[in-house]
Amino acid sequence: MEQRELQFLVEKISVEFFGKLFKHTAVFNPRLRSTGGRYLLGTHNIEINKKYLEQLGETELIGIIKHELCHYHLHLEGKGYQHKDQDFKLLLKRVGAPRFCNQLPERKAKRKVARILLYQCTECQQTYKRKRSINTSRYVCGKCRGRLKKIKEIEL
Repeated sequence: MEQRELQFLVEKISVEFFGKLFKHTAVFNPRLRSTGGRYLLGTHNIEINKKYLEQLGETELIGIIKHELCHYHLHLEGKGYQHKDQDFKLLLKRVGAPRFCNQLPERKAKRKVARILLYQCTECQQTYKRKRSINTSRYVCGKCRGRLKKIKEIEL
């Protein structure tokens, strides 16, 4: 899909679902990483992340366009256009637009693996669960002030 096709699709969705014209520009922005699209308040243009079309298909793209058009039309009408506003939530529901877009498969693969570190006091055997590692030469047991040692690391 090219810029012209995107512009035509946005204009078509605007008339079909909102009954209003889209009078500005819709473009693919290759710099967008973690969002499906964005509505620019200053220029009233809409930017779309092309990766969502490539990886999740046209139905996801249409949902993103509907979402951004909700921001667009509400802002131009002077109504609540932010995610928290009731006007926005009602319009999303009316046109069948998602509140948030799905996560890209490539971003899911990059997520860090959760882990739990287990430490134990050498004196009283008190155990401590931590997400972040601690310096055992600097910190001591909170119960008896004994030395701590790392028992094991569990990956979830």
